[in-house]
Amino acid sequence: MKIAIVLPGGVDRSGEVRVIPAFLALIERLARCHEIHVFALRQESRPGTWQLAGATIHNAGHASRGAGAVVMRALNQLAAEHRRRPFDLVQSLFSGSAGFVACIAGARLGRPYAVHVAGGELARLPDIHYGGRRTWAGRCREALVLRRAAAVSAASEPMIGALRDLGVEAHRIPLGVDTARWLPRAPERRAPHSTARLIHVASLNRVKDQHTLLRALECLALGGVDFHLDIVGEDTLTGETQRLCAELHLERRVTFHGFLPQAELRALMARAHVCVMSSRHEAGPLAMLEAATLGVPTVGTRVGHIAEWAPDAALAVPVGEPESLASALTSLLCDEELRCALGRAALARVVTEDADYTARAFESIYQQITGQLSGSVAGAAGTA
Repeated sequence: MKIAIVLPGGVDRSGEVRVIPAFLALIERLARCHEIHVFALRQESRPGTWQLAGATIHNAGHASRGAGAVVMRALNQLAAEHRRRPFDLVQSLFSGSAGFVACIAGARLGRPYAVHVAGGELARLPDIHYGGRRTWAGRCREALVLRRAAAVSAASEPMIGALRDLGVEAHRIPLGVDTARWLPRAPERRAPHSTARLIHVASLNRVKDQHTLLRALECLALGGVDFHLDIVGEDTLTGETQRLCAELHLERRVTFHGFLPQAELRALMARAHVCVMSSRHEAGPLAMLEAATLGVPTVGTRVGHIAEWAPDAALAVPVGEPESLASALTSLLCDEELRCALGRAALARVVTEDADYTARAFESIYQQITGQLSGSVAGAAGTA
């Protein structure tokens, strides 16, 4: 099959920075058996084309004009490639603008399109100006995109439930980890009386709610827990989180690493005892799955996979409650048997639903909506 994948970004030509590893793993696996063209709306400021993960990347560019111009440029790129040899289907990763492009392209080209809801498209958090359903225009766009799609998917049961509440039936497809790069490892026991190593992987922003995280750490410190937290992610709040860290006298207990490439992130994750997430909304999070490959369990707010896996493979607490987050962390750090049991359960889940599983699941949907049977991604993955 010839498949067009539309997404906002995450496919930088470097393959290292400004990428979404789960997307690259999916693209790479689909490209083993299919001709894949990826249409990125805002990867680079200027239009361009390059090869990555076995696919051709077409970047619309956003240096001038508004969002409408980006959409039109992506539609024109898609139509031009379709004229060279027709696409069999269009897939959007994220709804929003990417889904809108897929919807319009599908109608123009007479091809089915599928949508994977991968972020905040269904969220409505007006106090932090976040979510695709926050405005009337956003709600109308999402309704159009989702209801006209030949297939809709999302990563976790809470997202499937949110779609069902809107009258949209969806396939659950986690964006699995590439276990060829994140080699699975069983949990390693923490040495008695050693400093607890925590890790948090997310951009510093309102929806990830690092303020709640730091308030929880303040509770841990006041409770006498010996810990150190590594925070990995781009700062979009111009130092606000670091300033709060200093106000709470946590500077010696917290290290801000900024963005790290995958190899460095994996090394840091391998030292951790617990992954901690404080998000107000998540479809995943992907960092939780990466931690699970190393037997590192997650404690976090009741969203996405955290809600889905709790209580057997994660600990979940209410959103925006630092005391509850601190209590759950304390209980896990004080019970090594429980921590390792959660780590083993998380590992079992993540290796069952890895990147190969994800590619097979998407390919199965493509076969259903096009009626085509073609080379199996699973077979190619086994021989690659």
